Amino acid sequence: MKKNNLYGFTLVELVLVIVITGIIATIAIRKMNDTVETARYEQTKKELDQLAYAIIGNPSAYNNGSRTDFGYVGDVGALPPNLNALVQNPGGYSTWQGPYINRGNNNDFNKDGWNVSYTYSDTLIRSTGSGANIDKVFAINSSSLLSNTVEGFVVDADNDTPGSVFKDSLSINLSYPDGAGGTTTNSINPNAHGNFTFSNIPMGIHTLRVIYLPGSDTLSYQITVNPNSTVKLDIVFPYDLW
Repeated sequence: MKKNNLYGFTLVELVLVIVITGIIATIAIRKMNDTVETARYEQTKKELDQLAYAIIGNPSAYNNGSRTDFGYVGDVGALPPNLNALVQNPGGYSTWQGPYINRGNNNDFNKDGWNVSYTYSDTLIRSTGSGANIDKVFAINSSSLLSNTVEGFVVDADNDTPGSVFKDSLSINLSYPDGAGGTTTNSINPNAHGNFTFSNIPMGIHTLRVIYLPGSDTLSYQITVNPNSTVKLDIVFPYDLW
């Protein structure tokens, strides 16, 4: 029988080539789609980490044994009201030191790999663009960031405590961001044994001053308050006070 021939190929052979080519193209497209989805997922995971660092700082940033980066919370003393507060001062805050994250080429820092805006609430940032949630939880709860403790005791050079007579002669002042764009100073007196405690302190680097009021003698410290922590201080005046 004579073959129905076109450039040396039978019609059946041409059909097979077309079918195989279509199968290969379909597989290639699926692979490409998988690659694109993987890239979007990885991009989103990276951006979620960057947003978390912008809010609470990089926990791996240390200098001389102390953490140095506390992000928006460390500067303001509160969680941001929204993600835009990471790139734009939310209200003329004097303690705001942003932007805390790069806006991106299209100001898309707050959108995931599928160009869908992230949702943000308390200590959770969420991507929904893939059709499934991709979550970044950057703290166990807000209290771990905003309600820490600073405590310690004060003695003089002879290791004597102030006692009931001199305890009111010591003023211990802790200055930190007030959560509303300014700073606040909390002042207390130690007890007779020299003990003192500050509660509900936001994480960050704060200033502690111990003042012996009769002579205005002052000791000043920069203290680092980490999340979910109690900072313990032993303060010794370099001379005999009482």
